[in-house]
Amino acid sequence: MSHPPPSSTTTTYTTIPISAGDVISRSLQNFTSSFSILRPWPELFTSGSFTRPDSFATALTQLRANFHYFRVNYLIIISACGALSLIGSPVSLLIFASVLSLWLLLYFFREDPLVLWGYDVSDRLVLIGLILVSVLGVWLSGSDWNLVWGVIIGFLVCAAHAVLRNSDGLLVADEEAALVGSGYVSGSYGALSASSDGGSQFIK
Repeated sequence: MSHPPPSSTTTTYTTIPISAGDVISRSLQNFTSSFSILRPWPELFTSGSFTRPDSFATALTQLRANFHYFRVNYLIIISACGALSLIGSPVSLLIFASVLSLWLLLYFFREDPLVLWGYDVSDRLVLIGLILVSVLGVWLSGSDWNLVWGVIIGFLVCAAHAVLRNSDGLLVADEEAALVGSGYVSGSYGALSASSDGGSQFIK
């Protein structure tokens, strides 16, 4: 007796409201999964891969392509610069880590609607709340300018790398397309974006 071939299963996410604990659990799972598209660090500095763009349009193309391809690496670099700017103040560093965790779990890696005490919290309200918490955290830390300069320096370093790093032939792997299909990368709630077509593709 022949059996039908096993079918591949993909994770599907529901829009039915679930508990806040489950929302955070799913966000944490998405955050962990995002490291599968973390590019090898030596790839950022491959010999011969840096060229000065010959036009403003080329610079913008490379900036978009590299920010898309190395976005997890860039997020780590910017976060590390922000953390290093607060290294002399453990309390400020703790506040920074807590606020960053909230952004990651409730905004960047959330794909489900957030429900608190039976009320559906809109995305706009979540964003406003996170901004207010961030402002309060910076004010309480007393290291506002140190943090601002740290994040700015990290962003400028990533932007300079993205503009100068030749983006020809960057491969968007299958596992990234799978993450897109899972819903959190380009879903209606998550804020990360990526290409959603199946298989591998080259960024040119």
